[in-house]
Amino acid sequence: MTNEAMEDPGISSRERDTRFMENSCCTHFCLGPNPFIARYVYAILFLLASLLAWAIRDYGRSAISAFRRLKACHGARYCLGAEGVLRISFGCFLFFFVMFLSTAGTKKLDDRRNSWHSEWWPAKIIMWMGFMVVPFFIPTAFIQLYGKIAYLGAGAFLLIQLVSVISFITWLNDYCRSKKNVKTCRIQVLVLSIAAYVASILGIVLMYVWYAPKPTYRLNILFITLTLVLLQFMTFVAVLSKVKEGFLSPGLMGLYVVFLCWSAIRSEPQTEIWNQKAQAAASADWLTIMSFVISVLAMVMATFSTGIDSKCFQFKKTEAESEDDVPYGYGFFHLVFAMGGMYFAMLFIGWNAHKTMQKWTIDVGWASTWVRIVNEWLATLVYVWMLAAPLVWKSRRQVEST
Repeated sequence: MTNEAMEDPGISSRERDTRFMENSCCTHFCLGPNPFIARYVYAILFLLASLLAWAIRDYGRSAISAFRRLKACHGARYCLGAEGVLRISFGCFLFFFVMFLSTAGTKKLDDRRNSWHSEWWPAKIIMWMGFMVVPFFIPTAFIQLYGKIAYLGAGAFLLIQLVSVISFITWLNDYCRSKKNVKTCRIQVLVLSIAAYVASILGIVLMYVWYAPKPTYRLNILFITLTLVLLQFMTFVAVLSKVKEGFLSPGLMGLYVVFLCWSAIRSEPQTEIWNQKAQAAASADWLTIMSFVISVLAMVMATFSTGIDSKCFQFKKTEAESEDDVPYGYGFFHLVFAMGGMYFAMLFIGWNAHKTMQKWTIDVGWASTWVRIVNEWLATLVYVWMLAAPLVWKSRRQVEST
């Protein structure tokens, strides 16, 4: 990549990342550390930790004889189920937090910490395996304390993920509406906007049919109706004359909040009347397993995509990027994965350490439902604030100047 391209103010940070990857992948694939390959290896380790936590929760009783040898397990009772998930989660958190401490602040590719982040895999795999084992020797009281802290870490992860999603949507909208691309992307923007709105309205209609077929299902009706109101509110704010954001970004945000509402209702306990029909449709073992696998993979992909999106959390302008800069923030990447370790624990225990989860279930329970709903409402507030903030700051500057 040329220095002119790097210093061109018309090129966004995401475009620079793409060009950097295209030029540096070939350079670093065979020679020296490769941070692009490294992030996929970390994602695989994160996935393995998630699957191990699930196996301990659902099938750990088959290993009960081995757990009885560990004093901290009190006859294996506290190393299975929800607490077993928390122990694996704690090991995953420790691994990525150590990586965060050892890579935070890495700026250049010739930094020794870049080599530690992208290489030394035998040592790091041994370290990862050690962190998976050590928590089973830790007293139960400490693990329960970690479980309480994990609520905060998982909540922070959801907030970071939310900001990352909204940042991508606004970036895509700005990219398509820029002077350079406004003519070439006009048809694509129109089609995508219409498709997003149609899919959002269709999703709301289907939720009314599936989850609120009778007036007695008041809570689901409330959730779905509020989602429809939020969709209209975001569109209204986006098309205001002072904002002029267009229909693409509120349409995509509509899809996002509809998905959050759907996932919240799907997280309601299976014993609830309005959810019985939907659960009966998913009674087949293969469908239940498929839904579980998709949920786990979606969680890993969300953690991965959020971890590499450190640019949207930089509040200060940085100097022009050069070819020897790291392609993404290593410290932020590992910190997101550390909080993701807390997040998958909350999903596997339904945000309730004292609840017994059924096999092949994930993120089920009233606590899970309200976490999703609050996340939906918060996403709307953050999106509207990102649209209104430039106007607020502009008006303040005008008042101060006068």
